[in-house]
Amino acid sequence: MASKIGVYICTGYGIGEALNVEQLSSVATKEYKVDVCKTVSSCEADDLDFIKKDITEQGLERAVIAGPSPRFYATGSFPENVIVEFVNLREQVVWCQPANNEDTQMLAEDYLRMGIVKVQKMQPVEAFPESKDIDKTIMVVGGGIAGITAALEAAATGYNTVLIEKSAQLGGWMAKLKKSIPRTPPYEALEDTGIEEKIKQVQSNPKVKIFTSTEIETIKGGPGLFDVTLKGPGAASFRVGAIVQATGWKPFEPKNLDHLGFRKFANVITNVELEEMAKNGRIARKSDGKDAKRVVFVQCAGSRDKAHLSYCSSICCLNSLKQAAYVREQSSEGKAYIIYDNLRAPGHYEYFYKKMQQDPGVFLTKGDVVRVAENADKSLTVDVEKTLLGENISVDADLVVLAVGMVPCSADGEKIRTVKDAKAFLASGEGGPQVDVMKKRIEDIGQHEGTEILNLDYRQGPDLPTLQYGFPDSHFICFPYETRRTGIYTAGAVRAPMDGLGSVEDATGAAFKAIQCVEMLSRGETVLPRAGDRSYPEFFLQRCTQCKRCTEECPFGTLNEDVKGTPLPNPTRCRRCGICLGACPERIINFKNYSVDMIASMIKAVEVPDEDEEKPRVLVLACENDAYPAFDTVGLKRLQYSPFIRVIPVRCLGSVNVIWINESLAKGFDGVLLLGCKYGDDYQCHFIRGSELMNTRGDNVREKLKQMALENERVQLHQIQVSEYEKIPTIIGEFMETIEQVGMNPFKGM
Repeated sequence: MASKIGVYICTGYGIGEALNVEQLSSVATKEYKVDVCKTVSSCEADDLDFIKKDITEQGLERAVIAGPSPRFYATGSFPENVIVEFVNLREQVVWCQPANNEDTQMLAEDYLRMGIVKVQKMQPVEAFPESKDIDKTIMVVGGGIAGITAALEAAATGYNTVLIEKSAQLGGWMAKLKKSIPRTPPYEALEDTGIEEKIKQVQSNPKVKIFTSTEIETIKGGPGLFDVTLKGPGAASFRVGAIVQATGWKPFEPKNLDHLGFRKFANVITNVELEEMAKNGRIARKSDGKDAKRVVFVQCAGSRDKAHLSYCSSICCLNSLKQAAYVREQSSEGKAYIIYDNLRAPGHYEYFYKKMQQDPGVFLTKGDVVRVAENADKSLTVDVEKTLLGENISVDADLVVLAVGMVPCSADGEKIRTVKDAKAFLASGEGGPQVDVMKKRIEDIGQHEGTEILNLDYRQGPDLPTLQYGFPDSHFICFPYETRRTGIYTAGAVRAPMDGLGSVEDATGAAFKAIQCVEMLSRGETVLPRAGDRSYPEFFLQRCTQCKRCTEECPFGTLNEDVKGTPLPNPTRCRRCGICLGACPERIINFKNYSVDMIASMIKAVEVPDEDEEKPRVLVLACENDAYPAFDTVGLKRLQYSPFIRVIPVRCLGSVNVIWINESLAKGFDGVLLLGCKYGDDYQCHFIRGSELMNTRGDNVREKLKQMALENERVQLHQIQVSEYEKIPTIIGEFMETIEQVGMNPFKGM
């Protein structure tokens, strides 16, 4: 039995003045014979309430609201169990096209056709079956200040928490500090770290179960259903819902810095070694144990240097200022010299910087340390060039302290998996050119094996995917706590270099994200970026060819696979990006509200004029996260572009199945524009690799174009940020010129 469908057309916002609404209504009533078709003067306030009420009174199962952008409406504000779709007549028709124009009218009618077809093809979404079994326990890995804070915050909100620490004692690096940099007004004096009190709080909290001297043997399952097995004295097995990884940092090893004398001269040490001396009560020369009265601090020892550690660790400058205070406190004759390239003291830390500047025993200068030499008495001479005054100087010192940066304590799960796969291939005895390739892989990244921390039972590797320097990969700007493993959040210095206060704030945020995750999962919803989406991919495995594209291309490690390569779904891991749908050549992966057939049917619903009408048609598949909102902004700015395009929002450009491009060209569309997020090292894709994956699928598109004897220029991919809306009219204009040059699609009318 066909579902009861209603259409509501808004005449406000200039829509009624720009379009023939009666003619538009006939598309719904005559072409699609919908059960209800009404007009309203707006899509807000009383008019919106009328729509909602009428949907209920008419007993509608599906409704199409033609008016403002879908982004105008509040999520979840419509009657439950009713499929509602929005047709963007305001921003993407009347605000960007001339009023009372034939082409503008045709554009609006096509969008309404697509909207009606879309609700016809969508199915009611139900929560995944596992949602009723979600465990809400939060596990924190790492017992430093970030880990302790995350555990306390989760417990304070009533959630059972498990805290795992591999060493015998809690506290991490904070427990190794003599003092902390100022955390409270007036931000001038060193403070106690406060870590002892934090440890007491977490140890006495009945909601927190602590395991020390313990590591993770394996984590199976997915968010809400993580089955954890521990090894060590605290060996145990249990289930948790979400994980906060707060495994901290380790100091950068300043090797290959011969000009600084590290490991060459006894009295050249790191800032970590000096902190240990201060904690033990005395700063002394390592060569003979005498008090160190003249101490030179060399900033950025290897940091901000592409040959060593190219990033800034943000805390080193403040740490050197703090340790300079140690030197001054130990002896009235103590003198500290801080040699820097750029000295950074962000925010309120500027007050501490100014306080130390005023100390006559602390000398600060910009300069390049070109040489550290050892004298006969084991003292050191530091040669500095390019100082603030332009003069070269030499400073005698008892100790030279290298301010080394912070390196995250993480493991690269993808590289570990790559090494294991390479070894498995060699062990299989297979021959061919791949043997040398696998050997080279092991040689290049073999050092990653054995670094596991989480030991995830994921097809794509046992730990979080990381960036170049080991920090977990995520869409850092929009989703700083998210990682590429749903339900696993990073906090503290493993996520980004930061101080203790920053780690406390970071851990609080990560704990709340973990709580949000388990609560949303218990409702059958996913987390960011499609937060609240209850759909999930369904697999028609009878047609699966075990090509492994879905298991390999998913950015979030959602799918495991059996020994044959058949995907094993884990719906709680899924972010609903649809990249698996786009990857599958057999089209066996679909969502109830986003399917291969749904988009294909929307494409087929567009009326393509005959060639002699000289009205080309271009399909635009636009990422819903950046490109589609950018189109809305074009309308808000009243910029105009060709009326011959037809925009369909997609979850991610990576979710585009090549069949949609093929079918649009076969139908007679003259070209296809793919608009997605920027990819590369500084990617903007909300789903990590979507645009990049679509770009790599270009070979399949070009092969199809060749088979159809069509020009490659008919399909183009463009990267665009949401803020680059002004580029859209230009991109469209240039593409329309290309279509004019190559000519109309010869498949029109066939």
